[in-house]
Amino acid sequence: MESVQAIKQRFGIIGDDPKLNRAVEKAIQVAPTDISVLVTGESGVGKESIPKIIHALSHRKHGKYIAVNCGAIPEGTIDSELFGHEKGAFTGATQTRSGYFEVADGGTIFLDEVGELPLPTQVRLLRVLENGEFIKVGSSKVQKTDVRIVAATNINMFENIKKDKFREDLYYRLSTVEIALPPLRERKGDIHLLFRKFASDFGLKYKMPTIKLDDEAVALLLKYRWGGNIRQLRNIAEQVSVLEQKRNISGDELRQYLPDIGSNLPAVISDKKKEGDFSNEREILYKVLFDMKSDLNDLKKLTLKLMQEGDSKQVQDDNEGLIEKIYGNSGDDIDEADIDEDELNVLQIPQQNSSSPSQEEKDKYYFAEEIEEEETLSLQDKELELIKKSLERHSGKRKAAAEELGISERTLYRKIKQYNL
Repeated sequence: MESVQAIKQRFGIIGDDPKLNRAVEKAIQVAPTDISVLVTGESGVGKESIPKIIHALSHRKHGKYIAVNCGAIPEGTIDSELFGHEKGAFTGATQTRSGYFEVADGGTIFLDEVGELPLPTQVRLLRVLENGEFIKVGSSKVQKTDVRIVAATNINMFENIKKDKFREDLYYRLSTVEIALPPLRERKGDIHLLFRKFASDFGLKYKMPTIKLDDEAVALLLKYRWGGNIRQLRNIAEQVSVLEQKRNISGDELRQYLPDIGSNLPAVISDKKKEGDFSNEREILYKVLFDMKSDLNDLKKLTLKLMQEGDSKQVQDDNEGLIEKIYGNSGDDIDEADIDEDELNVLQIPQQNSSSPSQEEKDKYYFAEEIEEEETLSLQDKELELIKKSLERHSGKRKAAAEELGISERTLYRKIKQYNL
């Protein structure tokens, strides 16, 4: 078995970071087997080197090695590309075509950006991994293939599984062995080494002297975050090599090629929302609707009492707390002088001499009942959703949840009973 250093030299892997060495070591160890491997890491870290190492050191090294970028193939044609199709299977299928799994029989297939595969294709791929069987598009004949699969992704697979974008059973079949490559910002000792290698390569390619960095430029290089990882570093080295007339590069000159360097300072960003924080626009809207519904119900109660009793002063005295909640003032601040005469005419319902209510009063009560029936179910659903979220945020403590929702604890208790929470 070749050593890690020998393999890195053979495949042009630059750097001596412990995490990088561990990734190469794992690739060497799993190469002689046929188990599936999942390579993870950010975009631009060099994930394509690992499957090449695995294929070259396996017993399949004389077979075909096919690299497929799953994210670059349209969803409508990816099944045909991977598994082939029969003549006439779809519009434009003028002849039978062999897919990658048929062509690579006995070899290795590298599925780059495997997290981008559509769900129907994931089902087909799972069958290949389980028993080596596949069916061409437009065919009913089951075919067998003997292919070693190495996949790679730069996304969080567990997040995709939670969102039902990736099958959990397929993930565990692909990640029998998982090899993680570190981002460039975690390989500080390799950054300048890689830059010098790229600068030397571009000097030879463009037949010009190799560029060199002074101490300030090297410090700037190590400080930069490198969101694009090795791919970005290589592009910067090529730009500087081609565009700069001088071969000794200062920090100020290098800074011109590093985009948004001021935004790369460390910052603490919380991934979780603060408890009780209605920062989401939808939740803000639900909260407003919830408050409006509560105020509307209170106004209905007050109006109904005015209709039944007809004495606005007595209703005001009996419902001081309710009036304060609706209008934000104390009951003492609201008297008949603050209400327009037209409002009093509307609110003061004359008493009927007859003990039985008139037809007009019946119609008014029916009107009040109709308002109650017109409340949409969706608003009740939103109210229930807000109550559940608030209770979850406060671990079931009704007092804290009620304060957050802007209602009394008794009202919240009534709502909990109403919704059977």
